[in-house]
Formats: sequence, structure tokens, C-alpha cells
Amino acid sequence: MSVTDRPATYREVFAEPVFRTLFVARGVSISANSLQIFALSVLVYGATGSPLLSALAFGAGFLPQFAGGLLLGSLTDRLPARPLIVGGYLLEAALAATLGLADLPVLANLLLVAAVACFTPVFAGAAARVIADRLTGDAYVLGRALTGMSSSVAQLLGLAGGGVAVAALGAEHALLFAAAAHLLTVLLVRFGLPTFPPATTRTGGAVRDSWTGAVNLLGDRRLRALFLAQWLPCAFAAGAEALLVPYGATRGFPPGTGAILMAASPLGMLLGEFLVGRFVRPSMRERLAAPLVVLLGAPLLLLGLPLPLPAVVAVLAVAGTGFAYSLGLQREFLEASPPERRGQVFALLSTGMMALQGAGPLLSGTLAELTSPTLAMTAAGAATCLVATTIHRARR
Repeated sequence: MSVTDRPATYREVFAEPVFRTLFVARGVSISANSLQIFALSVLVYGATGSPLLSALAFGAGFLPQFAGGLLLGSLTDRLPARPLIVGGYLLEAALAATLGLADLPVLANLLLVAAVACFTPVFAGAAARVIADRLTGDAYVLGRALTGMSSSVAQLLGLAGGGVAVAALGAEHALLFAAAAHLLTVLLVRFGLPTFPPATTRTGGAVRDSWTGAVNLLGDRRLRALFLAQWLPCAFAAGAEALLVPYGATRGFPPGTGAILMAASPLGMLLGEFLVGRFVRPSMRERLAAPLVVLLGAPLLLLGLPLPLPAVVAVLAVAGTGFAYSLGLQREFLEASPPERRGQVFALLSTGMMALQGAGPLLSGTLAELTSPTLAMTAAGAATCLVATTIHRARR
């Protein structure tokens, strides 16, 4: 895959029908998942009155993805992509319908969510493999930027729609609405995606093959460094964002400003990925990867100062633009991925991202308990800046 100095255009990316189909299906699915998570949290809290169980309902679908990506990731390359993706969306629809219709105990609901989440990296990896096969050069990088931007927008819309749906219909009916949305994605993929053969003819046990593949992929020094370069900045940034509510409280900001603070970084991310993905030359974009990681972390150091609320919002928005660093790594990451395990590479990328974004808030929260939210957030910013060195090591 050669690098040119002419950035791809959105027209070129959307001219690929496979990308269009998966782009729309993924956006609908993420919105439905966000609605489902919100409705289930409301349902669990209404049944138990327990904030802990409500929080578990919110996060039950994340950590199990770690196990699924490690032990089932090879299925993304061993099975045809279309039935695998269709099966994933159908499983999500069945889960949402079961949560809405079946009067199951809370523990059973959480176990169902966790079980389905184990397969999420497999379906996501298959879709990413298909896009990587059909988009080449800078069109692939811009496609990844579009996917990231649409994910943020779809998540926000899903949460907003979830609040409206739960208020208007009740949590159970909102879950059925989510199931219907998932069924729509099943139809989109089934009739909008052509047949893709498996990427490999490997046989044998899927779990053993997945484990062997994961060990080999993570044992590759260049690929491991590129994994870490994408995982760690997001993990530290998630740790800082998890402390925005207590940070606002310790600064004496008015109640309700937590939502404003949380919205600043995603808005900055949308702006950064749009500008860097569309208007920066590919060669320059790759050189800017490490500086953009620094931009993601360095503004957080300013939060140690007694800044007014508008300045804090601006600092968080500027830091959010640094998430565009990942666009400068996509070409190298794809080149370093073995074609026969490309789907598993994307499954591992998703798995590590989810796991470390869950670990980041835990580490930052622990440090905040021992010190203060402000110190923990500035520490996360400093750690993010240090990660920039892993990009140079990966390229060497």
C-alpha cells in the first residue's frame, strides 16, 4: 500500500458499496446498543434500587469482550464474513428482545449481556477485515476516520434517544425498539453485502487457533508497539474523563456541568478527525501521530491550574482533537498485519481497546481516592504524553 500526498475524499470512500452498507449498519447498531444499555440500567435500578447493579448493567458488555477477542478471534478469518456479521446482529436483536420480554432475574440479564459480548470482537473484526479488503491507500484511512466519527455521533444519539424512549415507552418497550433496530441491521447486511470467502483455510480447534494467533501477533515487536500506541492513549484519556464529575465538584462548578465537561472531548475528537482525515496530507498525517498524542495529553496538565469553567471546557475540547493521532498509524498498522490473520488483528485491537478503557478509569479513580481528582487527571495527561515514545519505537 503506497502513500500518496493527496488525501482521499469522502466521495471516494462512499463510492464503495460495501463500506456504505457496513457504515450505515454499524451506526444503527451502535445507536441501538447505547439505547439498550441505558434502558437496561434503568430497568435494573428500578427493580433493585441498587446503584452498583445499575452500573454493572451499564458495563456488563465491555469486559467479556476481552475473553472473546483472545479465545474466539480466529473465527473472523476462518468463517465467511457476511453470515458472521449477520449472525452477530441477529444475536444482538435476540438479546434486546429477551431483555424486554422475559421477566428474568437481574443476574440472569447481566449474564446474558456478558455472554453475547464475548462474540462482539468476532463480528467487529469480520466487518473491519471486509473494509480493509475493499478500501485501499488513503481511502482506508479516511474510512477509519469516518467510522470513528460516526461511532461517537451514533452513541450520543442512542443515549439521547434512549432517554426519550424510556420516558415515553418505558424501559421494556425501549428494549424492544432496540431489538427492531438490530433487525434492521440484519436486513441491511444480508441484502447489501456480497459474499466474502474466508481469509484462511486453517482447521482445528478455534480456541487453540485463536490463542496461538494472539500469542504470535502480540509477540511481533512492531505490531505489539502499534497495538500499544493505539490502546494506551485512549486508556489514559478514558481515565481522565471518568473523573470529570468529581473534578467539577471539587472545583465548585455549578451542578449539572459534568455533562458539559463530558461533551467537550467528543466534540473535539469529531473536529480533529474531520480536519486531519480530510485536509492533512497522508505523509504529514503519519509524521503528526506522535505530536497529536502529546496534544491529547498535554492540555490536561493545565487542569491543575484554577481555570474558570469556559477555559476548562476549551482545554478538554483541544485535548479531544488529539484523538486524530490514530489516523497516522492506520496504514502502518494494516501493513504490519498478516493477511491470513487480519480479522483477528482487528478483533485484538477492539478487545484491547475495550479492556484498557475499562482499566484506565479504575487506575485513575484509585489515584483520585488517594490524592485528588485534579492530580489524577494531570497524571493521566502526563502518562499520555509519555506514550508518544512508543510510536517512534514502533517505527524503528
